[in-house]
Amino acid sequence: MHLARLFQRSVRMHAERPALARGTGPALSYATLARRVGHLAAHLRHDLGLAPGDRVCLAMKNSVDYAQAMLAIWQAGLCAVPVNSKLHPSEVQYILADSDARLCLCDGESPVPDDGASAASWVDVNGEAWQAAAHRAGDAPPPALDGQDDDLAWLFYTSGTTGRPKGVMLTHANLVAMALNFHADMLAICPDDVLLHVAPLSHGSGLYGIAYWMHGALQVVPDSGGFDEAELADLLCHYRSASLFAALTIITRMVRHLKDQPRALPGLRCFFAGGAPFYAEDIKAAVATFGPRVAQMYGQGETPMTISALPAAHIARAVEHNDMAMLSSVGFAQTTVDIEILDADGQPVAAGEPGEIVVRGPTVMQGYWRNPEATARTIRSGGLWTGDVGLVDARGLLHLKDRSKDVIISGGSNIYPREVEDALLAHPGVREAAVIGMPDDEWGESVVAVVVAEPGVDASALDATCLASIARFKRPKHYQFVDALPKNPTGKVVKSELRKRFAS
Repeated sequence: MHLARLFQRSVRMHAERPALARGTGPALSYATLARRVGHLAAHLRHDLGLAPGDRVCLAMKNSVDYAQAMLAIWQAGLCAVPVNSKLHPSEVQYILADSDARLCLCDGESPVPDDGASAASWVDVNGEAWQAAAHRAGDAPPPALDGQDDDLAWLFYTSGTTGRPKGVMLTHANLVAMALNFHADMLAICPDDVLLHVAPLSHGSGLYGIAYWMHGALQVVPDSGGFDEAELADLLCHYRSASLFAALTIITRMVRHLKDQPRALPGLRCFFAGGAPFYAEDIKAAVATFGPRVAQMYGQGETPMTISALPAAHIARAVEHNDMAMLSSVGFAQTTVDIEILDADGQPVAAGEPGEIVVRGPTVMQGYWRNPEATARTIRSGGLWTGDVGLVDARGLLHLKDRSKDVIISGGSNIYPREVEDALLAHPGVREAAVIGMPDDEWGESVVAVVVAEPGVDASALDATCLASIARFKRPKHYQFVDALPKNPTGKVVKSELRKRFAS
């Protein structure tokens, strides 16, 4: 099913119900939201001259306009290219060029490349033309709704440990399957439910929004557009049956906030934890604070939000019985997902033994945008080779053991060592650099740079070098200066030895 058709189905079923709100302000009804989306879709196609299949980049912070734009893109038969608003302008420029985006929607605050190299046109959603289209009087043109299920809907840029970011091609069918898995395995949604977007709409929170409007529920963007402990607590008192996608950082910060400033959160239905390892002690602290209202999922951009899951009731029961095997796992395979644990030759490993996690199902991406070589390495014999090492125990619980791709997940954001290493090596005084992730109580993991440098090079100089080319959140939080990096006989840096050396 095409997402635009599903949205129109929800409009017919829930026309007068609240659909989208900012903070505690008045909500747009589904009928009003549909009228705005329709006018914006016509603006994209007719006024801005976009054609079916064109890519539209969203370089914006969370806002009501973001949510409207996403729906308008799909109704216009276009493909959304969501961009993390914390990226460096040069990183945004690469995504624009690689995706061959025709248009980039911005909000006046997000990173905007200034070198003029991109062919994309820029439109400020706070500008007069976009707002005039959104609020145009009269009924919107009827949606064509002629898109196909296998049309690209979401081009999500992710990185490996080497090379440039890759565009994950997700179709409408992929995202519908993701939403149906959410309903089956995370939480059953009804029109009285509320989704709070404190995490970026460009990632998991935006994807889970599909599951909510499919069932006529309300979505709310905080006034701040992001996460603030006091603001979130206020929203969870104002709204009822409210849930949110939350990286470990959000959950641990809320636990500390409520410890310092105790208050009830009567409106909380569920935290959906994802985007970083959720350690057993953190799970226990969250359940002690919020009660049986914490669920967990494991997925990748290549199979969005959909590999395994632990519903809130399972987690609460595991905490009650101190079931450490369950608490240390990432749950059971989601409904439409088959998980295999294979060795390097593609053969199943012995029961309970670790190997690479390989996933099959309708949520698996179509491949990497214009990158057949990377696609062939990642999708083999119809299975998605995740690059993650894990095992399945006798109960069917999936346990992650390592990330063979070395991705660092800090505050719910993926950080790839190679791009940080490349930034560090731009400093003329840096001879070698290796970047690793280390456990961090607040962020899940923090970025640590181990550097071989000339005398006089210090952390402040390396910080400045990093900030010249990569996003602030990717720069190392700690620097370790060494005389040499440990290497194997072929000259490859042995990062496992660095992790052991700097574990304290």
